[in-house]
Amino acid sequence: QVQLVESGGGLVQPGGSLRLSCAASGSIFGISSMGWYRQAPGKPRDVVAAIARGGITNYTDSVKGRFTISRDDAKNTVFLQMNSLKPEDTAVYYCNVRARAYLRSRDYLDYWGQGTQVTVSS
Repeated sequence: QVQLVESGGGLVQPGGSLRLSCAASGSIFGISSMGWYRQAPGKPRDVVAAIARGGITNYTDSVKGRFTISRDDAKNTVFLQMNSLKPEDTAVYYCNVRARAYLRSRDYLDYWGQGTQVTVSS
């Protein structure tokens, strides 16, 4: 049983901030990376930010300087701090965890959260 539980979405005004959280639990082994994706109406799901072991981070250009991804390894939790939000940030945000298929496996699987709605509007 693997679960990724997201929280922190909601409605916010332009220029405001939100903090998303995603906690992974269950039989997850050897997490390689955690990240956030988003999907707006009529658009494909695209990566927003990702973080690997050791704290190496990557961001899509449109959020650089505004969003910060972080993780708590002890709790298998990943966060996304979103500042200076814009209407174009409106989307469903999905948590992603890439982890070993089983203990010591060289194969990895992607696990997904249920999605949380972020709406930026006046």
